[in-house]
Amino acid sequence: MARRPSSSLWFSPLSSLFLPRGDTLWYILALLSIFSLLIHHLSVSSLAAADSSHFEGFDADDDETLEDESLQLTDLPLRSPPPPTLTQSDPESHHGPPNPKTPSNSNPPATDSSQPPDLPTKPSSTSFDYWDEDEFEGLPVESQSPPETTKSTENATPAGSDSKTSPKPENATASRSYTVEIACVSFLIMFIINYFTGKKENENIALAWAAKFATDDSIFEKNFSLLGVGEGKDSPLLLKEGHNVFKFYASGRRFCQRLLATMELQSRHDLISRLYNMIVPCKDEITFEVYMNDDAMDQVVFALAKKKAAKTMQKEVGDLQRFASIVSPPSNRKWVAEDLAVISESREVAGDLITEAVLDQVFGDKAFEKFGKGFISMHLSDQHLGTHKKMLIFKFALPDANHMADMSRLVALVPYYIDLIGRYKLSSQARSKTDAARLKVAQEAYKELQNAGLEALQKKKAERRKMMEAAEAKLSAEAIRKKEVKERARQMKKSMQKVKMARAH
Repeated sequence: MARRPSSSLWFSPLSSLFLPRGDTLWYILALLSIFSLLIHHLSVSSLAAADSSHFEGFDADDDETLEDESLQLTDLPLRSPPPPTLTQSDPESHHGPPNPKTPSNSNPPATDSSQPPDLPTKPSSTSFDYWDEDEFEGLPVESQSPPETTKSTENATPAGSDSKTSPKPENATASRSYTVEIACVSFLIMFIINYFTGKKENENIALAWAAKFATDDSIFEKNFSLLGVGEGKDSPLLLKEGHNVFKFYASGRRFCQRLLATMELQSRHDLISRLYNMIVPCKDEITFEVYMNDDAMDQVVFALAKKKAAKTMQKEVGDLQRFASIVSPPSNRKWVAEDLAVISESREVAGDLITEAVLDQVFGDKAFEKFGKGFISMHLSDQHLGTHKKMLIFKFALPDANHMADMSRLVALVPYYIDLIGRYKLSSQARSKTDAARLKVAQEAYKELQNAGLEALQKKKAERRKMMEAAEAKLSAEAIRKKEVKERARQMKKSMQKVKMARAH
């Protein structure tokens, strides 16, 4: 038997990391492009922030001038102060002394009680009649404007205050934009880390299975002469078709042409798929497809699965739907566990294929609780839908890399049933039933082919008729008239021949 060295199990991950190929190269290029765009966006936003801080001083000066003006307009009292004590000016002044007849103080006019208390009252006009505008600088000049001026001054002060607080929304938007960018970068880093760790985890599971069942002194090495996907000694045992799909090939055994095992693992390299599997649990599965020799398998249609899966298989799988039905457990012998259901073409076939050995090893009540946790289904049929008719299909759930020994008894079912089906022969009574069933199915298939041929012929005639009608529609009136004349002459000729034949008799 040809053996493969254990070093061929490894896929040289370092070479695949530094020399990426296929999808890995596209992933790396996509990540580099996203990272460069992100750095470009960060640099543009930082330059914009630096420009805004460079001109910040000018805005501050404008704010100070606005603040001073607002203080000059609003801080001074608008009500009339008490009249100041006036002294006589120097002789150089061009103003004379005030007229003593004119009263220095006059009672201010009574204010209207109907006005709201918030509005300031007008200062007395008599207190400013004899003031020198050049000597008393800085005093507010009263203007005879309507009360709307107070509202305008009140509206002016918030505008000045808003000018100081205007940069705050820009800083808030900048912080929000950085928050989104930080979240995107974090997700990208998590995706990259999960890609490599998930890929490595799937490879470890596949390698652990191959090391347990396909290396020296293993079950497949003892039952098959050629293991692996190549002919050389250094050819790998596993063929990697994706980050979560691995295949194992074996051949060189009696009763069968070849065996193909396909491991379909979870998409651990995909972060979104990993999160989805946390919500909806999914198992790693391995499927064994055994291609039997044409002369090594009798007329057998048999399946074994859990009850819910068995009902689904009986309704959806073609050969089980045509030939087999669910078999009730017999009362005079041991049977499979209560969680399992048997689908068979006859009760005799079911009893012959469920032996005492498989009941004690896997399918019995006690054995199934301990060793049958990873069992999914088993389907043995000589009427399999596909290019190869006679096949054995086994589906098991894979444990983690550290517990591959738990499925040893399940894997042992594969060579056991290859030998059992290869040596099994039906009785005459069972064979007559299976022959009648297959003859009926063959007749139905032949009728379906005939019906399909008739339908195809009718479709061709209908298409030809439509083409002729379309061609006639395109003809001119003269061509139609000539055609009608020819058709009338042909009909008259036929009628004349019938008359001559009648006279001859």
